Amino acid sequence: MPSAFKVKPTHKAVKSYYAALATYADQSVEHEGALRSAFQSRLSETGRKGGWTLIPELSLDANGHQIRLDGTFRDEFTIERGYWEAKDTDDDLEAEIKKKIKRGYRLTNTIFEDTHEARLYQDGKLEMIANLRDPQQLCDLLNVFFSHTEPAHEDFNKAVEEFKQRVPDLARGLVELIKQAHDGNRRFIEAFDKFYELCRQSLNPNLSTAAVDEMLVQHLLTERLIRTVFDSQDFTRRNVIAAARLFPTPLGGQRDLHGRCTSRRQVLPPALYFLARRGSIQRFDVFG
Repeated sequence: MPSAFKVKPTHKAVKSYYAALATYADQSVEHEGALRSAFQSRLSETGRKGGWTLIPELSLDANGHQIRLDGTFRDEFTIERGYWEAKDTDDDLEAEIKKKIKRGYRLTNTIFEDTHEARLYQDGKLEMIANLRDPQQLCDLLNVFFSHTEPAHEDFNKAVEEFKQRVPDLARGLVELIKQAHDGNRRFIEAFDKFYELCRQSLNPNLSTAAVDEMLVQHLLTERLIRTVFDSQDFTRRNVIAAARLFPTPLGGQRDLHGRCTSRRQVLPPALYFLARRGSIQRFDVFG
């Protein structure tokens, strides 16, 4: 599972699930709409403990048309991690699954169930069949389902964790460089004063110099990240830092963040260009 939590037959929620089914049985309720609500509650609660959110009736594209699954799980990054489809107890579950597959239902991590039996597909193949009348098999099904991670998601999660660990060190290094520049670099001080005035006029007349320093740090940390991951040049053009003014070159052209000449690109102000020339972009670059 996404967390250390594991479902066990002794858990109160599991007992509550079977108690709900027993109540429906006493009322002679067997239709899909009622029975699936008990399973949905079990799925939702288990997923929530691991950081997954169950979104009911979400429409997705499949083979050029829309399909609507009973449940789609997304994690904290809104990445889809699993799917759930409920069928009526009178349906032929295997036949219904074949129909769904033909329509383009995803099999990356998908539970098909009819209250009596569940079939879990992972990475395009049948991973397990569970007798849902058996509490242990129900728990095994849920634990396998919520512990699944696609290879691409594993790489993404690893990158996120590594980035989280590196950001504080990167930020502290930039803060120290900016502090040193404030203390004794005339060119930086002049450029910063102009930039600071622009920020006060554009954002808040009561803006502190510390807040602007933090803005510079955040921009330096995220500029290349956004530009590389999202291939977004707008990020470097359409923000107050980039709009401060262009840095003129001796040839009358302009320079980008890394000091390269460019003819029409609106880039960072001298304060940031100074840091780039000092090598801070390379030394504290998020890509190493």
